[in-house]
Amino acid sequence: MLSPSKYESILIEKSEGVATITLNRPNVLNALNAALLTEVSQALSELENDEGVRAIIITGSGEKAFAAGADIGELNALPNAVEGARKARTGQEITLQMERLRKPVIMAINGFALGGGCEIAMAGDIRIASENAKFGQPEVNLGLIPGYGGSQRTPRLVGRGMAMYLCLTGEIIDAQEALRIGLVQKVVPLAELQNEAQRIAKLIASKAPLAIEACKSVMNEGANVGLTESLAMEALNFGTLVNTQDFKEGTSAFLEKRKPEWKSH
Repeated sequence: MLSPSKYESILIEKSEGVATITLNRPNVLNALNAALLTEVSQALSELENDEGVRAIIITGSGEKAFAAGADIGELNALPNAVEGARKARTGQEITLQMERLRKPVIMAINGFALGGGCEIAMAGDIRIASENAKFGQPEVNLGLIPGYGGSQRTPRLVGRGMAMYLCLTGEIIDAQEALRIGLVQKVVPLAELQNEAQRIAKLIASKAPLAIEACKSVMNEGANVGLTESLAMEALNFGTLVNTQDFKEGTSAFLEKRKPEWKSH
């Protein structure tokens, strides 16, 4: 169901443990202006604290674009280097917020995901693209570099060489190429995109919440440290989960051949 709207640039819908945030500026291909980014951040904070929500989908309104990039008018109006850096840090903080959420974030990418739109998509935990999706980091065409994390997340996702290619050429790639290089995990027809994102989100929402939270946390934090330290993090979280009621419920349900009833403790 749609929640009472207090937002102007996004829509929020909740159903069966899944919340969907829709970027809703279709007249400008869901370009990421300051107001939209602020609303996304506020919505993420709200959904993080909503115990009825176990997974989040982010998508764009319409069929043409997830988000076609930053608002070029806002970029053009930046007066100096200090304000430019501040704008980049604002976008970076929102992508970090997505990664740090306890709940998984699934990107349902319909149409263009360029510049800041691609960077927002890369901050998700799972990316599903429609067949008409297009990806790219074309900031060099504006005399800029990626500012919302694209220069750092792209090599982490697709490797240094391919990241250099995308960021230095500004070339736009299609959904199948994005799948081939590992930028997205799945490509489906546009008509099936939202249903597939919902299917995956509800599948995740049906799992043990504490285990999902720990898995996301360990994988994200472990990617930034050495193997020895990350393995220690894994073992610590594994042991912590053994001490939860959900672990006891999950193993008992398996042995008793029934569906588990998670308590989140």
